Formats: sequence, C-alpha cells, structure tokens
Amino acid sequence: MRLTDEDARGEAILHRSLTLELVRVTERAAIAAAGWRGKGDEKAADAAAVEAMRSELQKIAIDGRIVIGEGERDEAPMLYIGETVGGGSGPAVDIAVDPLEGTTLCAKNQPDSICVLALAERGGLLNAPDVYMHKIAIGPRYPEGTVDLDRSPSENVASLARAKGVPVAEITACVLDRPRHAGLIEELRSAGVAVKLISDGDIAGVIHACTTEETGIDIYLGSGGAPEGVLAAAALRCIGGYMQGKLILDTAEKRERAGRMGIVDPERKYGVHELASGDVLFAATGVTDGSLLEGVKYRPDSVVTSTIVMRSWSQTVRWIKAEHTR
Repeated sequence: MRLTDEDARGEAILHRSLTLELVRVTERAAIAAAGWRGKGDEKAADAAAVEAMRSELQKIAIDGRIVIGEGERDEAPMLYIGETVGGGSGPAVDIAVDPLEGTTLCAKNQPDSICVLALAERGGLLNAPDVYMHKIAIGPRYPEGTVDLDRSPSENVASLARAKGVPVAEITACVLDRPRHAGLIEELRSAGVAVKLISDGDIAGVIHACTTEETGIDIYLGSGGAPEGVLAAAALRCIGGYMQGKLILDTAEKRERAGRMGIVDPERKYGVHELASGDVLFAATGVTDGSLLEGVKYRPDSVVTSTIVMRSWSQTVRWIKAEHTR
C-alpha cells in the first residue's frame, strides 16, 4: 500500500543532514566486513562490522538508543539492545542495526551481504525480541487486503495474481532457502508459482518484493528474524509497499522475553506503520556484490562503496557511490 501524502509528509523530526551521517556509518561497517570476505570466519566478519558501526555512531550528534541490535546486554558487548550511542546531543532517536546481514554470505563471498541501519524518532521502531517472525510483503500498487498472513500461501498468490491481472504462473515469490520452508515451497510450486530461493538476507528479499519492476519478484513469503523484519519495514516506509509481520512466540520463554520488551499481544499482526512509524531514515551499504547493491571494491589507492539511503518524510531514495582514500 502506497503511503498517503499525510503519512509521508508529516512533521519532519529528523534533519536531512542525518542521512549522510548514516551513510558514513554503513560505509565504514561494510569496508571493515569486506576485509573478511571469503575467509570463512563469520564471527570475525560480524565483529569487524559491529565495531566499525558503533565507532561511527558515536560521532553523530544524536541521543541514540539501540532497539534492534546484536542481542541482550549479556549476549553482546556492543550495539546491544538498550545501549545508548551518539554524542548525546541532538534529537532523541531509536536505532535498528544489522551490522552485517548475511554473515555466511560474507564469509563465503557470496552475493547480497550488506550492512544495514535504520533510525527513527524515539518510539518509532518496534522493540522486537530476537525471535522468528512470519512475513509477507508485496509492492505498493495493490489494494488494501490483497494479501494477509491469515490466508494460505496459495490463497495469497491467487489474490495477488488477480490484483495484478496475470495468471498465477506469472507470479514470482521470494523465499529463504531453509528446511522449515519445505512445505511452503512445495505449496507455491504446486500452485504454479516461480520460486526464487535466497540463502540469506531477507531484508533485501522484502525490498525486492516491493520493487518488482527492477527485480521481477512479486511477493516475499516465509519466516525470518524479527529484527530484520523491523529493518525491512523501515525501508518500506521510504519506498512504499505492503508488509505484515507476526512474531513467532511459540515457547513460554519467548513470550516472557517479548513481554519484557513491551509486547502485550503475542498473536498480533503488525503492519509497516506499526513496525516503523514517524520520520524514518534507512541506509544500507553492499559488502559483496548483489542484486540490491554492489560490494566493496578495492583500487590501488582507494576503496569504493555503494550505498542506498532513504527517508520516509520526503520519500526520497538516493544511491551513493563513494571513493575513500586508503
């Protein structure tokens, strides 16, 4: 569903200069992670990205609070949920980070590893626990209710095909290639849907489903990390698109942990505006070459990065190719 002018152009809380600051953060994280491409060490690649991202965040004039990060305080030394970052002055903001989405992709030097950050006015991002989330996403040109998590996958693709005016056989779905999705993949293929499997990186997968003209992907389906769901929603606030997410709280421990983070209804379906609201900024820099971004490129005297940065208030999307002196 495309944002209305009122939704997109409400009060601009965040100064536009912050967009360039975010670009610097994801660029530095990507350059740090790129040093570990293809070396088979996921933890080292992630640690390099985390350290670089936190260092750059500390230089920004914000009163920042991590709401989506590397885990609870006792699980992560940096960028943990609840950590304060920034210079302490400036606007009070909530921050969601995935310093290295696709750690395995980076370690194997495979496509679509990216460094991602979203920033919103305080209270604008769902403080989601690190659990799985059911997700469905489509582009912005469809009527409200075209798809819904309460329907079966085959019902959703049939409804989407009708709305698009094409046979189901012309629908392409993006799904994470995981054993838990075997039934989903079988149902989609039995319905005649083309399935694009991705090995990792469902933030990019959701974005691809909402930029169909460029990617050929019509819908994203399946379960993935809830933190990545919030980051994907932040991107959709800027580019348009429809998404639903539902936390998978299938144990008492998960429900208790979600309750401590303010989740009162474990069965709730969240829309884009409930996952990311208000004035939102989103930035991502490529680590490895992919369908969304080019990876970090080394030249004799410089390093080249490719970044996408978006803002919900102005509905602007900028592609930035930067050369950094080595």
